[in-house]
Amino acid sequence: MSNGVPQRFAVGLMNKCLVVLVLAFGALDAYGAGDGEKMYNELREKSGLYPDEEWQAYVTEIGERLLAASPHAGRHYTFTVIDNPVVNAQATQDGYIFVNRGVIAYLRSEDELAGIIGHEIGHVVGRHVQKRKGANRLGNILGWIGALGTSTMAIKDLGNTLTTAAITREAREQELEADAYGSEFLAKAGYDPLAMINAIYVLKEHEMFSKSVMNQPNVYHGLFGTHPRNDKRLHDIVGKAVPLATYDTRGPERDFWEMMDGLVFGSGPATGLIKDGVYYHGTLRIVVKFPEGWDVTNTPTEIIGRDIGTTSTGSITVQRQKPPESEQTPEQYVTETLQRDDVVNGETLTVHGYAAYIADIEVLDGTAQSKKIAVIYKDGGVYLFRGNLGKVGDVEQFQKDFRGTIESFRAMTAADLQIANDQRIKVVIAEPGDTYAEYAKRVSIKTFPEETLRVINGHHPRGEPRAGDMIKIVQ
Repeated sequence: MSNGVPQRFAVGLMNKCLVVLVLAFGALDAYGAGDGEKMYNELREKSGLYPDEEWQAYVTEIGERLLAASPHAGRHYTFTVIDNPVVNAQATQDGYIFVNRGVIAYLRSEDELAGIIGHEIGHVVGRHVQKRKGANRLGNILGWIGALGTSTMAIKDLGNTLTTAAITREAREQELEADAYGSEFLAKAGYDPLAMINAIYVLKEHEMFSKSVMNQPNVYHGLFGTHPRNDKRLHDIVGKAVPLATYDTRGPERDFWEMMDGLVFGSGPATGLIKDGVYYHGTLRIVVKFPEGWDVTNTPTEIIGRDIGTTSTGSITVQRQKPPESEQTPEQYVTETLQRDDVVNGETLTVHGYAAYIADIEVLDGTAQSKKIAVIYKDGGVYLFRGNLGKVGDVEQFQKDFRGTIESFRAMTAADLQIANDQRIKVVIAEPGDTYAEYAKRVSIKTFPEETLRVINGHHPRGEPRAGDMIKIVQ
């Protein structure tokens, strides 16, 4: 130690690589007085709060510790975790700090989590809501909250709201000011102020992953990437907080890795979860079982099942469609709304109490042996099934598989809902020779599992675990 500064802080500052942009903690920015209470009540009523009392208590403990080191010490704040996979956090001017479980999954220490929370407190202390003009984001958020339980587009719509928000010079300055406040609170509360930079780098990796691998826009950060000077300014303002760190550095509130073990991961409730060939959607409350041995994947808009056997080219897809503008039977939906005039051998049926229609599609071009279509109505939603068997495969077996998939469609039970929400992080200790490619073979992530494991462990794009590392996998 030298000059009264803990050595790990001073050395860390000199060795940090410059981040190429300022990543804006709180891209949702801050909201006006009273908005936080409205949002909190809406989330609670819509079951939007993360249902884990230990995590709620943990975030509150960290938040109160930081608050005590701020000019708002003694004021009432509410710290809470939202059950949302989006990498985001936000603050309201009435002292509500919302942290999505999605951002927690990418962090690697309590100090980094404190960096996220400290930045959001900084927005409130800086009175950034009052300084902003024309901010009209509460309606967007309440609209998203209101969509919970009704649409898979909820998360996508939130992302669109954030990424299309106008970014002004004033907003950039406020983000840096929030970073400065947050770093100061971290140092005074006994955390490493450099964790602010660590957390930003974690989110930078997530941004790179979202763009280069997932081909998705970032939501929480990266909004200030067009202003390259900000990386130096960020390091400068964080560096100013280092001398505020004391010798009497407090330990963590809890064992971060113990808390991380079991955290719900991903967008199971929002876009669905696949386990052992069964698709569960916690928000829409549906279950679909695909044929045994098929490979099943999903996107925000489609479920895709493929027969991966070497003697078949069968596939089945499922999409949720807009309901008809006027009252129609499932058969009429196919022939009138979808305007299909090539269906034959149609059959009206009931699947677990829901009206349905299944039919063949005429194959005239010789590119397939069999094509199928089906529609099921459930709770105001229309579910469209399409089946296709190419030139290779058993037609009779494929038609049985397609019908079996249709007839498996049902409403969720309480047990199903628990499964749908049960894709969780498991913390393991890396052994010599472990690789993410090997881990990827035993995780429940279906889309880019190896790359996803790297990014949640801070090893994107090409890193590998080292023996003794605490590693997050998803099961």
